[in-house]
Amino acid sequence: MQTALAQRSSAGWGNGLLGVIIFSGSLPATRAAVGGFDPIFLTSIRATIAALLGILFLGLLRQPLPKPQDIVSLVIVAVGVVIGFPLLSALALTQMTAAQSLVLMGVLPVSTAIFAVLRGGERPKSLFWVFSGIGSLVVAAFALSQNAEGSLLGSLYMFAAIVICGLGYAEGATLSRRLGGWQVISWALVLALPVMALSAVINAPVNLPDSSSSAWIGLAYVSVFSMLVGFIFWYRGLAVGGAAGVGQLMLLQPFLGLMLAAVLLQEPVSSTMMVATVAVVACVIGAKRYA
Repeated sequence: MQTALAQRSSAGWGNGLLGVIIFSGSLPATRAAVGGFDPIFLTSIRATIAALLGILFLGLLRQPLPKPQDIVSLVIVAVGVVIGFPLLSALALTQMTAAQSLVLMGVLPVSTAIFAVLRGGERPKSLFWVFSGIGSLVVAAFALSQNAEGSLLGSLYMFAAIVICGLGYAEGATLSRRLGGWQVISWALVLALPVMALSAVINAPVNLPDSSSSAWIGLAYVSVFSMLVGFIFWYRGLAVGGAAGVGQLMLLQPFLGLMLAAVLLQEPVSSTMMVATVAVVACVIGAKRYA
C-alpha cells in the first residue's frame, strides 16, 4: 500500500515538474510576443489557437461531453487560466521585464495552496504554511524594492494574475480527478472559444509583425505549449500528487525562467533577483515535506 502511494506521489511530482519546465518559458515568450502584439489580441489569439487544437484532440480521441455539474468548474478554469492569467500577465509585461515578473511568480504556489484548501478540501500541515509564507514574504520584499518607472503597476497586474491563476489551478486539479488533465484544459478552452475568437477578430492588428519577428515565436510558444501542452502534465500532477503540495513546484519557475530570459531575451538579471529567487526556491523543500 505504501509503495503504491509512493509511486503515485512520485508520478504526481514528476508530471508537475514537466509542467513547470514547460511553463517556465511562458513569461519570456509572452514578453517577446507583446513586443509585436497588443495584450488583448495576444490573449485572444493564443486561446483561440489552443482551443482549435483541443477540439481536434477531443474529437480524435472521442471524448464524451462534460457532465452538467462540471460546467461551473470548467468556467472557473477558463476564467482563471485561459483568460485571466494570460491577459493580466501580458499587461504586466508591458510594464516590467520577464525577469521581474518571474520572481513575482513565487507567490503562485501560495495562491494555489489557499484555493486547494477552499475548493479542493486539502489540508496541509501547519508548517507547510510557514514555509510557503516565508517564500511569499521574500517575493513581496523584492516587489517593494523595485522602484523603476511602471514597475508598481506591473506588479499589481502580476499579483492579480497570480490570484486568479491559483484559483484556476486548484479548480482544474479537482476536476482532473474526474475528467483527466488534458480534457479539463481542452473543454475550458472550448467554452472560452466563442468569446476569444470574437475578441481576436475585433482586436486584430492592421499591420502584423514581420514574419521573422520574435513576436511570432513567442505567440507560437504560448499558444501551443503554455496554453495546452503544459497543462496536460500540470493538471495530472496536481490531481495525483495534490494541488497544495505539487503546486509548490511553481517555486522553481522563476529560477528556470530567469535563465531563459537572460539567454533568449538578453535581459539583465540582477543579484537581487537571483538572491530572491534562490530564497524562494529553498522554501519548496520545507513546504513539500509538510504538504
